[in-house]
Amino acid sequence: MGLFGKSFEEKVEEAVQALRTQFPVKGLHAEVQDKTVTLSGVAPSPEVKAEVMKAFNARVETENTFNKMTVAAPAGAPAAAPAPVAPAAAVVSEPSAAAVPVSAPAAEERIHVVAAGESLSAISKKYYGNANAYMKIFEANKDILKNPDVIHPGQKLRIP
Repeated sequence: MGLFGKSFEEKVEEAVQALRTQFPVKGLHAEVQDKTVTLSGVAPSPEVKAEVMKAFNARVETENTFNKMTVAAPAGAPAAAPAPVAPAAAVVSEPSAAAVPVSAPAAEERIHVVAAGESLSAISKKYYGNANAYMKIFEANKDILKNPDVIHPGQKLRIP
């Protein structure tokens, strides 16, 4: 522990330890690079995966958090890996989908349609409970946003 409290890495590890007891995610792990954290593990459902991400972000303020957790296939179900191949190929052929990363599973991302008078801070507060996390939304939408202070009603923003 440092002179002024816990290091960023210690805060991340403490949060992951707490989440391991709170959620049934196999192999929950966090990789830290600067102030960016990548979570990995196997969640039993997309809902648990999203809840773990939300709970982590409530415990640790990062510059960005990537959710690389996978969702376990239900017992008796075919392997999940081959299924995304066909949709991903279809997405690549659509010109409007060029900005959406092909490798990002749909469960990790939500879409928010900007309403009149909204700001990235307000949207961030709604989804993350923290207005200061607005840069996560800006970074995920750099293809359509040039300035985090300028958004327009009707824009469809990806919420990582």
